[in-house]
Amino acid sequence: MKTYQHLFFDLDHTLWDYDRNVQESLSELFLHYKLEELGLTSAQHLIDSFYAVNFKLWAAYDKGELQKDELRTTRFPRIFAQAGVLNAVIPEEFEGDFMLRTSSKKHLFPHTIEILNYLKPKYKLHVITNGFDESQANKMKSSGLTDYFDLVITSETTGYKKPDPKIFQHALSMAGATKETSLMIGDNPNSDILGAYNSGIDQVFFNPNGKSIDILPTHTISHLRELERLL
Repeated sequence: MKTYQHLFFDLDHTLWDYDRNVQESLSELFLHYKLEELGLTSAQHLIDSFYAVNFKLWAAYDKGELQKDELRTTRFPRIFAQAGVLNAVIPEEFEGDFMLRTSSKKHLFPHTIEILNYLKPKYKLHVITNGFDESQANKMKSSGLTDYFDLVITSETTGYKKPDPKIFQHALSMAGATKETSLMIGDNPNSDILGAYNSGIDQVFFNPNGKSIDILPTHTISHLRELERLL
């Protein structure tokens, strides 16, 4: 087995349970803002509309087609339009409230803390994320992840987004690591796995939902405890 020294984790959808946290926040916001009075039939109506829009916006952001401010100012107008609600009645503070509530949520994937406790004494642990600085820091603090990681490398700070090899090169440089002794662990076939592959870094594809992938990762796992047999 290859000897690794530095482990680089993705955050959302890998350690921090994005879907569970987002859905919980949207359900709270549906009640708080009485969105049924605006024409939404249920919290699930809002959640479905969110997913119909949000993924496309983040894909555009990852490709450099959309800036941070544009993403935040256009996201919920588009989501409410998707849900059939006129922009004029969208609560002005909705985006900020969503960001604060969601980044304060604590839900992690099963066995996250156990596997980090197992890995921390053996490796240098880092995060590479395309998320925004403030929200990612809040997520890690709220969910108890902060103290496990030596470095948190964000696209906002570096100016590069996964899968661009430059963000991986920057992470290696910041960590004092080499690609030969580093391992990237993430759920996204493109930004995490292909990005690391093209940077000469071994990968662990975290794939709890059986996604298809066009390249053969170094390793594939369906739950985080499987890292114990690899590391």
